[in-house]
This record gives sequence, structure tokens and C-alpha cells, in this order.
Amino acid sequence: MPNTRRVLAAVMGMCLIVGGCTTTTHAEEERSGSPTSSPEPPSLELDLTPGPNADDVEPGKPVTVAAENGELTKVTLIGADGTRVKGSLNEDSTAWRVGEKLGFGKEYTLTARGVGEDGEKVVERSTFTTATPAQTVSVTPAVVDGATVGVGMPVSFRFSAPISDKDAAERALRVTSEPKTKGGFYWFSDEWVVWRPKEYWQPGTEVSIDAEIYGRNFGNDVYGAQDVSADITIGKKVVAVANGKTHHMSVWINDKKVKRMPISMGKPTHPTPHGTYTVMSEHYDYTMDSSTYGVPVNADEGYKITVDRAARLSYSGIFYHSAPWSVGDQGYRNVSHGCLNLSPSDTEWLMNHSKPGDLVRVVKSGGQRLEPTDGFSVWQLPWREWRTGGVD
Repeated sequence: MPNTRRVLAAVMGMCLIVGGCTTTTHAEEERSGSPTSSPEPPSLELDLTPGPNADDVEPGKPVTVAAENGELTKVTLIGADGTRVKGSLNEDSTAWRVGEKLGFGKEYTLTARGVGEDGEKVVERSTFTTATPAQTVSVTPAVVDGATVGVGMPVSFRFSAPISDKDAAERALRVTSEPKTKGGFYWFSDEWVVWRPKEYWQPGTEVSIDAEIYGRNFGNDVYGAQDVSADITIGKKVVAVANGKTHHMSVWINDKKVKRMPISMGKPTHPTPHGTYTVMSEHYDYTMDSSTYGVPVNADEGYKITVDRAARLSYSGIFYHSAPWSVGDQGYRNVSHGCLNLSPSDTEWLMNHSKPGDLVRVVKSGGQRLEPTDGFSVWQLPWREWRTGGVD
């Protein structure tokens, strides 16, 4: 028996040794996993905008192609009449964008060719038709391209027809500046929208105005007719304060008081509205005519006279201007029909130092409050109200 036990022990030990060399446990199998192979390279995916068979496409919206998992080799956009529309690829050939405006009521075919990371070539096409407008509208910004203007200048846009989709219009109207300036739009009517800064512009600011309205749908099949752009520069800060009690006007340039001059503003029967005006335009040899605001020239309160210098402050006919006939009243009493009368020399000095967009604040005039719709008098609305956006 002892010999038998020794033999069995020896056999079992050999089995353990052999097993330790050749057997893999279940846990080890899970850790090692099965043999892996490299994944297949992905195929090219192309996204064409507009998509196939799209109609009523806005000609002003971009036509684009985007490539994923590969790159574009060639993109063409061709009109039904064979006209080729220009476009360009980005640096890594993963995106293409149209470089010209499309026409109204036209059919185009967009063809994109590319190669994927898997080496396969792909071709996709999209044929679409642009919209035919029921009406087109133009827009006019109330600024002069290249002008230097004052810190109070708003950017006023007048459309030639009512706009129902005001959000779409605001997306097409861009006001950008360096340095960046916070501001917003306010609609005074369906045809008139104004962009203004939250605070006065900073002197030296460069402003770009781009009304990219062509081919954009503003609701009810009304489309923009033509893009408009302008660049302006904000000049020195000039603020004049006209006091109806002291009958004097003080002028600050860049927050430094530089001059005080006698004036005569609206008499008690025609008091000057009080508030903050923005200079709209400047004129030489300008004819002041009472009939423009409803008073016939031959009426007791009527007049028609030419002055050598005048700056418009409102649509309703408020100017500051040269008034040699009232020099004896200037500094003592208010005798005008609402305008700010100055001597010829003071008017010349002010116009030499002033410009459209400068601010004229009228206080203690005895008149009603200046309406924000009367001229560029947008500073009459506080920012919290401006942010409501105006007319829906």
C-alpha cells in the first residue's frame, strides 16, 4: 500500500505540472479577448444645401456643400441656361460656399464630387428653384458713406414697403463696430427701423453698416431688391445745451466746456420742445418756410426767409440757424417759431465744430416733450424701452 500511494502522488504531480503549462482559465480568455482587425475607413458623406427638388429658395441665402469623412474635389453650380455660378472651397476642402447672388425664379443644379477616407469617389447632385417675389423692397440707411459723425448718430433704415417678418429683416441688417458696441433695433413703424447703441458711441469708433437684403424673404413673398453698405467714423463728442430760461447755449467738446453763446428759442405761442435732439443735416443758404409745417407763408405767423447757415434738428422743422434779425433778443427773450436762433458768427462757429450726429439738449423751454420719432431723437427713449423692439 505505501508504494501504491507514492505512485499515485507522483502521477498527480506530473498532471499538475503539465496542466500548469498548457491550460488557460476562463478569466484569462476574457482578458485576452479574440484577435482584432483594423476598422474599415469611413465613407464620404456630402451635405448639399439647398437639398434636391427644393423650391421657393431664397436667392439671398447661401448655397453650401459640406464634406465629412473625406474631402471635396470639385463643386459646380450651374443655371438652367448654362450659366456657371462662382464659389470657393475652404482650406482643407471640406466645405464649399457660393460666391455670387442667385437670380429670382431660376433653376440651378448643384453638383459635388469628392473622395472619402476609404478611397471611394462620391458624386451627389441637387436641383432646386429660387423664389419668384410678389414684391421687392429697397432699404435706405440714413448715413453718408465715409462720413464722420457725432456720438449720438443712430443708424436709421427706411424700407420702401411694409415689412411683416421683422426678425428676418434684422438678420439681414448688420451694424458692426470696432471697438465692439452694444446696441439694438427698434421699429417705429413697419417701414422704419433704427439701430442705436445702448450708450453714446465712443469717439474714434469705426462702424460698418451692411444691409444684405437681396433675395431675402421678409414675409408675404416680399423680397429684398438690392444690398446696401456704408462705413462711418465717430468723431469728437460734441454736446450743446440750450437753456430757455437763461437764453444761452453752452457747448462741450470731449466733455470740456468750450463756449457759451446767447440764443433765442421758441416764443410762448411756439415753444421749442424740450429733450435731446441729434443733428440730422447741415445746410447753407437754406430757405426757412413755414408752409412746410402747415402755416401758410401769407398767414400772420407765416414766413419764408433764406438763412446762410442752418442745421436740422427734427422733421417738424426745428433748426439751429443764423438769425441776424433777432440778435437783439438773443440772450434776453425767446421770440422764434421754435428754432434756436443764433448770431451769424456763433452759427458759423458752431457749424465749424459740429456735424450730423452731435447732440443738442434743450431744457427749460416751456414746450412739450420732444417725440422720439421727430428726427433722430432716439435718445428720448430709455434703453429698457428700446429693448422691447417697438412695433411687432
